[in-house]
Amino acid sequence: MKITRISVYHADLPLEHPYWLSGGRLKFEVLDATFIKLETDAGIPGWGEGTPWGHTYVPAHGPGIRAGIKTMAPFILGLDPRNVLDVERAMDHALPGHLYAKAPVDMACWDIAGKAADMPIADLMGGGSRTPRPIASSVGAKTAGETRKVIERYRKRGYVAHSVKIGGDVERDIARIRDVEAIRNPGETVLYDVNRGWTRQQALRVMSATEDLNVMFEQPGETLDDIAAIRAKHAAPVSVDECLVTLQDAARVARDGLAEIFGIKLNRVGGLTKAARMRDIALAHGIDMFVMATGGSVLADAEALHLAATVPDANCLAVWACQDMLTVDIAAGRGPRNQNGHLHLPQSPGLGVEPDEDALGVPVAVYQV
Repeated sequence: MKITRISVYHADLPLEHPYWLSGGRLKFEVLDATFIKLETDAGIPGWGEGTPWGHTYVPAHGPGIRAGIKTMAPFILGLDPRNVLDVERAMDHALPGHLYAKAPVDMACWDIAGKAADMPIADLMGGGSRTPRPIASSVGAKTAGETRKVIERYRKRGYVAHSVKIGGDVERDIARIRDVEAIRNPGETVLYDVNRGWTRQQALRVMSATEDLNVMFEQPGETLDDIAAIRAKHAAPVSVDECLVTLQDAARVARDGLAEIFGIKLNRVGGLTKAARMRDIALAHGIDMFVMATGGSVLADAEALHLAATVPDANCLAVWACQDMLTVDIAAGRGPRNQNGHLHLPQSPGLGVEPDEDALGVPVAVYQV
């Protein structure tokens, strides 16, 4: 089997509500999504998606994905997509770095491999748990009152896990954490996500002031060096997210004891192939996981769910899915959808969902043998 054609589509995915990170430092209203279709000489297609969370959040942006695919296409065409390691090496040779541009190709290859084997991707990877994964909301409100309203809106959809955005103002962050903890329901999981919005002194002040609550913080510093510098000065469990990009990052976090949780974002780390290695490092060191799409449609959510299904139930805290935040649906209701706050693993081969090509329109680029 060989890849014979790569079609690239561009779509804007408007958010239902404006979204803020780090106390209003960053605002997002529309996501720039790239979808690709790999076609093969065996007649089996595969779909992939890359949707960065805007262009000001981390070093990733929608046009960069499409430019990266143009650069990599000559090296990918003619390869067997089932040999995901060969495709991975070809992409790394053609374009060092730029992992976010490689993720949709990797997703499409796994989709084809699963279809060819007549297995869901999670089963093909060696472990497809059928335990529904709780979906973590993403609460990007600016005030404590707005935060309560957003959490309640997600609760009505069945959500029992929440990622509450904080950062940038010590007193406001302390007040918001205490306010959310006061309304937390029994059994709810809450992660306070700083998104690199604290300096070292701000992190220590907030984490010390809320130590009695025993809450979890995600990315409480800009870099792994920042997290390491304050690690011995607080007792809070830490999740790494934006600083978890490469396998070397994962190895350092595990070796040096910098965090108790990995927040693995598929698009950021380069796709399923690279993310699976991070999963294994986490499991080998007793590190739990949130598995997430960086953003995007049900295709990106399905990919995250497949990886989450390969994580033992006790070690997978939640998945993050973006589909409930969007006003458009490019897959016409297909694929894994929110069922009382949980996602259920698709039983169909491959990814388990394909987009409506009419909804995507005409490809913006086509590369073929």
